[in-house]
Formats: sequence, structure tokens, C-alpha cells
Amino acid sequence: MLIGVASVLAAGIIVLAARGVTTLPGVPEFLARYPGEYPLPEDTQPGFPAWARWTHFLNIFLMALIIRTGLQVRTERKPSGFWTPKRGGTKISLSLWLHTAIDVVWLLNGAVFVVLLFVSGHWARIVPSSWEVFPNALSALLQYLTLDWPTEHGWVNYNSLQQLMYFAVVFVAAPLAAISGVRMSRWWPERSRALSRVLPAKLARAVHFPTMLFFVLFIIVHVFLVFATGALRNLNHMFAGTDQVSWVGFWWFAAGLAVTVGTVVAARPIVVAPLASLFGRVSAR
Repeated sequence: MLIGVASVLAAGIIVLAARGVTTLPGVPEFLARYPGEYPLPEDTQPGFPAWARWTHFLNIFLMALIIRTGLQVRTERKPSGFWTPKRGGTKISLSLWLHTAIDVVWLLNGAVFVVLLFVSGHWARIVPSSWEVFPNALSALLQYLTLDWPTEHGWVNYNSLQQLMYFAVVFVAAPLAAISGVRMSRWWPERSRALSRVLPAKLARAVHFPTMLFFVLFIIVHVFLVFATGALRNLNHMFAGTDQVSWVGFWWFAAGLAVTVGTVVAARPIVVAPLASLFGRVSAR
């Protein structure tokens, strides 16, 4: 109760402070010059092609499983089962096997996304192409804090704060999660002392979990803004491939969410063990 009240008060103070900043000399002119976004290259196509929508959904689906299995690996004390490679090697828990297997699929999905992003020219949507991205991002942040939010038309262009965040997710956080995860996995070449000195296991562990927390925070804020800035149109963008306002995208989103939640719930040893046995030996100890 006290935490909730304190949070509301803190939010109110931040909003009032931000609105006060907008009245300072030079700030209105700054906001007028940098409205929160800058023009994209002329050949950038609007909308979201089918490959972007499918890789986006797969990212949602896989990330939910990654977070679930990652927390399970971190917290479980007595694994329900173990997995050993067919050719022998390090025995790991079923939870860690599932986490690693999903990571591999997630990385493949990400690789497909990045390749198509640059091949299609869609890269300009999330990769900054002008230094104006920084003052415009600051302008967008200030507008969000005042609750006088930037104009939303993601079908054509993201605001600069969104662009920087998407860039950070794809080209900073995802590689950090992947590299630190490989460092902690059985795939890391332990015999390579040079590589191990560059990225010690302790540093990888210190990076991996906070990166997951960053993803969780990003997802929460992202979903909130999707619903708060025109849910039906925004959902149609990514789930129906149209800029129209209708319920089509919402129902596709609901179906995808049901599949994701159902899979997360079903990812139990009784389901995972038969799958893991196709790639190695499953045992109780």
C-alpha cells in the first residue's frame, strides 16, 4: 500500500517537474525544432512486411520461454531430470537444456531478422541515420514525462526515443545476452585462456541476468505503450499488416498470446523429457 502511494506521488512529481522544464527559456523552441522524430531516408518503405511480423511474433514466443526457463535454471535447487549429449559430455539439468535449445532458435530467428532488415532496406526504421536522433529522443522523452505524448504513427516512422530503444534491444542487449550465455554454457572453449581472460565467467554472470531484467522492463513498457497509444491500430500494424483500425490484429494477438502462455505452462518435465531424449540421454540423476 505504502509503496503504491509512494509510486503515485513520485510519478506526479516527475510529471510536474517535466512540465516545469518545458516552460524554461529556450525549451519551447527546442521542442519546436526537434519534435521527437526526424525524416527517414526517402526510399524507406512504410509498414511491416510479413517477415518482420513473423519474426516479431516468434521473438515474443521464444522470449517468454527464455525468461521462464532462465528463472527456473537460476532458482531450482533439485532438477527434475538431467540431459547428457549422445556422444558423452557434460551433464546438465533438463531446464538448462531447454533454456539453451530455445536460445539457439531465438538466435536463428534474430539472425534471419537482421539479414532481412538490411536486405529489404527496412533497417532505417530502427538504425539511426542522423545525429538528430539524439535531440529528438530527448524531446520525445520530455514529452512522455509531461504526459503530452509524441504523435504516434509507427506505420511510417518511430519517434527517435523508440528508434534508439529498438536499436539497443537488437544490436546491444541481444548480443550481450547471447555472448554472456555462450560464456556460461558448455560450448565455451575452456581451453582458450585468451578468450577466457577477455570474458571471465564471473563477468558473464554479472551481465547475463541484468540483461534479462532489461528485456523484461522493455517488454512491460513496450506493451503498455502499444495499448496506451492506439491499441487496435498498433496491433494491426504487427499482427495484421495494415494501418487500418479494426479488431483483426487484436484477435491475432490474442491467439498468439494464448499459444505462448499455453506453451510456457506446458513446458514441464513430462513434455520436455521426450523432446530432449531425441538429442541426448535423459536421466533422473
